[in-house]
Amino acid sequence: MSMRVYGFWRSLASFRVRVALKIKGIHFVEIPIDILRGEQFEHGYAEVNAERVVPTLVHEDRSIFQSLAIMEYLDDIQPAPQLIPRDARERAYARSLALVAVADAHPLITPRVCNHLAKAFGADAQAIESWRMHWTLEGLATYERLLTRRSPAPFALGEEPCVADICIAGQIIAAQFFKIDLAEFPYVGQLAERCFALPAFATSHPHEQPGYKAKPG
Repeated sequence: MSMRVYGFWRSLASFRVRVALKIKGIHFVEIPIDILRGEQFEHGYAEVNAERVVPTLVHEDRSIFQSLAIMEYLDDIQPAPQLIPRDARERAYARSLALVAVADAHPLITPRVCNHLAKAFGADAQAIESWRMHWTLEGLATYERLLTRRSPAPFALGEEPCVADICIAGQIIAAQFFKIDLAEFPYVGQLAERCFALPAFATSHPHEQPGYKAKPG
């Protein structure tokens, strides 16, 4: 089985899909779409993803977008190793943890939101940086409260990483981008160590992607 992924080296959503594919052991080729240069708005990519965002998974000539939907699709077509629990309550909890990042924290710091803040409200670079820092911290604080109530053993829902851990790891990368010290969030920090000790997470990190390595300096 081989798939194509349209992604961007820095994209946290692209990171989530990379990790899921590597946990599953599914071969894929990533095609870079530079969302900072506006390549997502070019006609060719609009044909692949009408929302004009990354990532997009292409499997058997069908495009699937939105990282959580992609991860659920991967679980459907290749159940093992499992990313989403089969127990109904655990399944709901895993999705809830995932959505803290996917639906709440991460969307508010994306380039298109920050660009709109600048164009529509005149927000300068400092204001935008403060905005992004605020929502990143909100996401981390939420995860810390949740993980405190249910101590990871060693991962968010058990012995193996699942969709929740993948999404929390993306939030941790956002913290790294903004140089946020995780000492204030010890449970999140411990989970980060466990996740990034695994090759699927470590090799999917934005700083391990070709687009990052090609940057000057």
